[in-house]
Amino acid sequence: MRLPRPRLRGIHRLLLPRTRAGQRRAVQAVMLLCVLALLPATWMFTVADGRLRTTADAPRTDVAVVFGAGLMWNGAPSMYLANRLDAAAKLYREGRVKVVLVTGDNSSHHYDEPHAMRMYLTHNGVPDARIVSDYAGFDTWDSCVRAKKIFGVDRAILVSQGFHIRRAVALCQEAGIDSYGVSAVDHQDALWYYGTARELFAADKAAVDALFEPEPQFLGPKEPGVARALAGAGDRASRRQSRRA
Repeated sequence: MRLPRPRLRGIHRLLLPRTRAGQRRAVQAVMLLCVLALLPATWMFTVADGRLRTTADAPRTDVAVVFGAGLMWNGAPSMYLANRLDAAAKLYREGRVKVVLVTGDNSSHHYDEPHAMRMYLTHNGVPDARIVSDYAGFDTWDSCVRAKKIFGVDRAILVSQGFHIRRAVALCQEAGIDSYGVSAVDHQDALWYYGTARELFAADKAAVDALFEPEPQFLGPKEPGVARALAGAGDRASRRQSRRA
């Protein structure tokens, strides 16, 4: 028994305008939608243009901000997060930053990105006293706003992967932080392709955040952690100079 064939011609008549003017307006509407869809990504690339560096040529500044990127089943940093932390540790060892602010998700007792990031950095040559933890960096916008309003960061090197770094720079710029981005090592695996595709949709949210500037999920009182770490770093540098003299 043959099933009746769908009447595609009738469907096409319903979907497509019948007049030339209507067809032209439909094409213009599609083009406008495409332009609007690309505007957030264009904004990100424009803001971040000229602000991307490597660990070798990053400007010397006080603070590096490392964004969380997930943990493994045993609580250790994921491969992507470990690469970000390696880049931050290198920036510290080479004297390009004095303090590392690690920002991530600590929404439960069983998931603590900032703690895992701190442990990894201390095992890779960054003193614990030079690491500051932000436990409420639930997304990029929250991390940028909290770095500015809670920790008093005015200028920073941001560390992330290439597929995310432009969004991080654009949002931190909007939050009032003079930002430069350093891309950590990428691995072009399935997760990398997922992250790259996800950025197309994340750009829309980033543009909305930059436009309306919502409050983070948790703001809280100001914290002196970065200022104290920088003061300690300054005292240490002064002691070194005194010994050399």
